[in-house]
Amino acid sequence: MVEKLLRSHASVRKYKDYTLTKEEVIELVETAQHAASSHFVQAYSVIWVTDKVKKEELGRLSQNPKQFETAGAALLLCADFHRLQAAGKLHNMQIEIDTTENVLVGTVDVALFAQNLVIAAESKGFGICFIGGVRNAPTEISQLVGLPEGIFPLFAITLGVPDQQNEVKPRLPVAAILHENNYDSAKYESLLREYDHTMEAYYASRGSNQKVANWTQQMAEFLEKPRRPHMAEFLASKGFQLK
Repeated sequence: MVEKLLRSHASVRKYKDYTLTKEEVIELVETAQHAASSHFVQAYSVIWVTDKVKKEELGRLSQNPKQFETAGAALLLCADFHRLQAAGKLHNMQIEIDTTENVLVGTVDVALFAQNLVIAAESKGFGICFIGGVRNAPTEISQLVGLPEGIFPLFAITLGVPDQQNEVKPRLPVAAILHENNYDSAKYESLLREYDHTMEAYYASRGSNQKVANWTQQMAEFLEKPRRPHMAEFLASKGFQLK
């Protein structure tokens, strides 16, 4: 049952007219909190954006306005060391947050928390969409929701009752992901060509938004140039100099 649920995941970008209740959101967050956390720091916080104007602005700033228009809930997920600084003050201790390790810990903590939340939401019939576009305007979004130093937004999640369900995209072959004892890059040329054929067939035959494309070309174009170079300066402004 769980395996079937996990294999059925697809992003949802249009939702029916249903707003999640406070009880539903709290239940999902409480469930998500049971994800693993490095050294139990629990370095995450969630901003539940219920204000209509702020919700629209979050969509505009993230360059994904349509994702938020019909969403039954909009959540902004943040890596949070501000709360840990508050914990240190209780013991008259200065917490050093500006390390690469802490940025990695916070990012992983948020990702694990988010995946728990997504699985819980989908088990209840809700659909979700991750919005990485939040990192297009992290300074403006931080100001929008009042994020202090020591905390930075990573992505948003929209939730709701699906009105339009996308088909599940074929994933990379397991052989491309799983290596036994040693990393094997020699297998990629044949496996990636095979996967390109699979994705070409998927894009050509899916129910909507058909296109001519394959995976390797899309990835090459996507990663050809550095993306969001402003993030280094933004993290520094939040107290993370990445030592």
